[in-house]
Amino acid sequence: MPTYRDEAVILRTHKLGEADRIVTMLSRRHGKVRAVAKGVRRTSSKFGSRLEPFMVADVQLYEGRSLDIVQQAESLGAYGTDIAAHYDRFTAANAMVETADRLSDAEATPEQYLLLVGGLRALSRGEHAPRSILDSYLLRVMSLSGWAPSLEDCARCGAPGPHSVFVAQLGGLVCHADAPAGSPRIAEKTLTLLRALIRGDWDLIDAAPHADTAAASGLVAAYAQWHLERGIRSLAHVSSTPGEGAR
Repeated sequence: MPTYRDEAVILRTHKLGEADRIVTMLSRRHGKVRAVAKGVRRTSSKFGSRLEPFMVADVQLYEGRSLDIVQQAESLGAYGTDIAAHYDRFTAANAMVETADRLSDAEATPEQYLLLVGGLRALSRGEHAPRSILDSYLLRVMSLSGWAPSLEDCARCGAPGPHSVFVAQLGGLVCHADAPAGSPRIAEKTLTLLRALIRGDWDLIDAAPHADTAAASGLVAAYAQWHLERGIRSLAHVSSTPGEGAR
């Protein structure tokens, strides 16, 4: 059975037996991988701390029948400590890795990996408000997965905008004729912020008032929850209040 090496983000872990763990990771070239890390729960383990959630590692794996086996792990990005020290970063990171776990499989693209690494790095450094980093990640990773929200033309009939009604269940903006009765209108500044989040225009995002970011976050959460069907459980713990990364 072959051995292979790859870069990977640790998404989650589960205890196995007395000293082992099952590690779920999103790798750069092999998509989502589940592997057994033997002995990592022992204090003498050489790489146990490198296989914790939010960490980025260079891993060597032995291909097994159902689960691969971790043979080596070298740290590439030790983001876990800085993220775990701040509640708003921690909850945002949990929502991000849960989404990555739900959206990725063995065919996941390098872009999905790089997007998650970039988001976790930004969270660990406090570069922007944690909720804004999460919102941008959700919109961009869903776009990579083929679920980009329509922010210009009508998601239902394709009629060119501008439109002012956003309906998560229909795919984004919809024209007046396709909008369900009683659908609330979206403010133009909120729509502008959604477009900035999906582009990664951080100058505009960081300068936005809290009321606008909160409105945009509500729409992003509704859109992500609807299209992921079972929802993102971690989102329930994410605060919409600006954190230490907000400008």
